[in-house]
Amino acid sequence: MDLFQKCKDYTLAKEVKSKGIYPYFHVLESKQDTVVNMEGGRKIMIGSNNYQGLTSDPRVIEAAINATKEFGTGCSGSRFLNGTTSLHIKLEKELAEFIGKEDCVTMSTGFQTNLGVISCIAGRNDYILCDKENHASIYDACKLSYAKMVRFEHLDYADLEKKLQQVPETSGILIVTDGIFSMSGEICDLPKLVELKNKYGARLLVDDAHCIGVLGKTGAGTGEYFGLTDEIDLITGTFSKSLATIGGYCACSHEVAEFIRHNSRPFIFSASITPASLAGTLEALKIIKEEPERVKKLSDIADFMRDCLRKRHIKFKDGIAPIIAIYTYDQDITLLVCKRLFEEGVYANPVLPPATPQGQCLIRTAYTSTHTKEVIEEAADIIEKVFKELDLIDKE
Repeated sequence: MDLFQKCKDYTLAKEVKSKGIYPYFHVLESKQDTVVNMEGGRKIMIGSNNYQGLTSDPRVIEAAINATKEFGTGCSGSRFLNGTTSLHIKLEKELAEFIGKEDCVTMSTGFQTNLGVISCIAGRNDYILCDKENHASIYDACKLSYAKMVRFEHLDYADLEKKLQQVPETSGILIVTDGIFSMSGEICDLPKLVELKNKYGARLLVDDAHCIGVLGKTGAGTGEYFGLTDEIDLITGTFSKSLATIGGYCACSHEVAEFIRHNSRPFIFSASITPASLAGTLEALKIIKEEPERVKKLSDIADFMRDCLRKRHIKFKDGIAPIIAIYTYDQDITLLVCKRLFEEGVYANPVLPPATPQGQCLIRTAYTSTHTKEVIEEAADIIEKVFKELDLIDKE
């Protein structure tokens, strides 16, 4: 059997391309912003995680350039060896303080952070209780950990409790959830998770990738939003969204952070974050702290779009996050909608199985604090036009 036979047998992408509705790898020709140039045309960007609009902020760009001049383009090694700079130390200290934890460990990507933390903390005799709609990095981390992973139904905490009751008393327990679920925009019920964590002697990890700069009065995330930061044992996240660069972090106690630094294989054996990303993240964090009104503005923009969609009878999943899921259900219809939106000047994300259950395909739209109401209305008008054209307007 040829190892590459599976590659020869994979025809899905070719089939979708032949239909003219292939939605991936569109080429960006400008900075990531609310309106971009993509493949020769102007597109309203509602398919990005640039929640605070800081990827194109001149202050963030200047900080990254200056750090490159001072420290060079890379660190040429792992944090364990020659890859720790003063920028790493400063960022970890400031993130820990902002989030409200004793310490913080940074890693090269958000994906790597979940791999590095979960696989380090949970072992063969432990159990990981995982929401079915958690991010793919969490699932891969569970496999790498060798712990027994038990999935509970999405946001179903009665099901979680049933699963917790079946865990042997001799096993350690880690409950893992997204703070904001990246496809639907739903928010976990942190008070209920904390209640169950304490009742069953578990530890709790919340992936705040889509929450920093989004939830809480100052944008410090899910813990701040619910007033329960102290009850979360591990808060992971990424710099690739509100913090405008690339990298990841885990905020936790000093004791746990030291254990991760000295035992996490993905941390020990990976090159460290580049100086440009560190400095850019530090500047983005500074801006969020100094301009907390950005968090409210982001919420207002997302609410404005929800109002626009309601007026146009576009069916979507309601909520408070800057992620709005517009359900299209069928795969080919979803791809066709995205194609037509792109042709009309709107870039949004098609979400298909396995990222959604079968028959629950959707258009994922996401918003930025720097979007204007005029641009949002323009995008809503285009969505309405395409949905009318394809007879997808909600008639109820």
